[in-house]
Amino acid sequence: MSPPHLFLIAGEPSGDRLGAALMAGLKRQTGGDVRFTGIGGPLMQDEGLDSLLPMDRLSVMGLTEVLPRLPELLRLIRRTGAAVAEARPDALVTIDSPDFCLRVAGRARAALPGLRTVHYVAPSVWAWRPGRAAKMAKVIDHVLALLPFEPPYMTAAGMSCDFVGHPVIETPPASPAETAAFRAAHGIAPDAPLLCVLPGSRAGEVARHGALFRQVLERLAPNHPGMRVVIPTVAARAAAVAGLFSGAPGDPVVLDPAAPGGAEAETRKRRAFAAADAALAVSGTVSLELARAGTPMVVAYRASTLSAFLARRLVKVRYASLVNILQDRPIIPEFLFEAATPRALTGATGRLLDDPEARARQIDGFDAAMRALGQGGDSPGLRAARSVLSVIV
Repeated sequence: MSPPHLFLIAGEPSGDRLGAALMAGLKRQTGGDVRFTGIGGPLMQDEGLDSLLPMDRLSVMGLTEVLPRLPELLRLIRRTGAAVAEARPDALVTIDSPDFCLRVAGRARAALPGLRTVHYVAPSVWAWRPGRAAKMAKVIDHVLALLPFEPPYMTAAGMSCDFVGHPVIETPPASPAETAAFRAAHGIAPDAPLLCVLPGSRAGEVARHGALFRQVLERLAPNHPGMRVVIPTVAARAAAVAGLFSGAPGDPVVLDPAAPGGAEAETRKRRAFAAADAALAVSGTVSLELARAGTPMVVAYRASTLSAFLARRLVKVRYASLVNILQDRPIIPEFLFEAATPRALTGATGRLLDDPEARARQIDGFDAAMRALGQGGDSPGLRAARSVLSVIV
């Protein structure tokens, strides 16, 4: 029997991480007797993928970015679909990036009607646009879900689905020695109140939340003498963030991945999270990273008037933070849209800095959420590998 041959496609850095873990799991499950073809980033290439083209050619977000590149993206969809048909793999595994990947899957299935197709990361139909699952089922056989409540939504649409766990559980919190070293490296006293501020990774998020979060710091400072602030950011936003928080209370330390030592950016961010007593963050995946680090937080999100209007009518969940959604209760204080005011955020953040019991209640909720995401079992990459192999054997 020939080794299984998989065609994998990842279009974003997050997908590259998932793909690399899946490839490692597949090699472990097969004793290395597996073939890979496809498109991926540096992590997948380190696992043995010879990428057909640079992954960053697929990495675009937002209408204003997509439209100028639409002709190129359509060509890449046609080219990639043809490459799948030529490779004739045992299965096509598409990883997130649904706008690109599902179009490729459709073309590949048209050329190879018996091709098995797997999509890694279920669409969040439990939150909004439930029709996406039925549309996806036209070209996808099997789904790998990151969240434990997602499989029923996928099976109801006609696909098989396995919960394989969320990658956040694979990142261990920084040790006490690491957090102490982080404080010392940035001149932060061991007993100084430390607030981690995360105004977002996209330009619009930083623009909407930067000034708001600075106002919160200005309100917190008089009642929290000695408070320090650390602001992890992404390279593309580092200059804007540094400008917004220049001279702000707490002598902010901006962690720029492009600065010297940036190769260790994820390690520094992980240590910053664990060293902080509390965090003020824009709603998003970062809330799960903070929860994994055991860092109590307040979550905020502001949007344009139109976006807020649409969200209230389209979004079906009660909470924005996955920790709250998993526990179905407000473990993390959330302040969304017009509720995200300097006064409200100052009060909630100040309570976390001042009240050890409030911090402990959140941490208890974090532990339960991480267990729900798969902590304590096999790694998500290994579980994903078993799931993929079950589809093609």
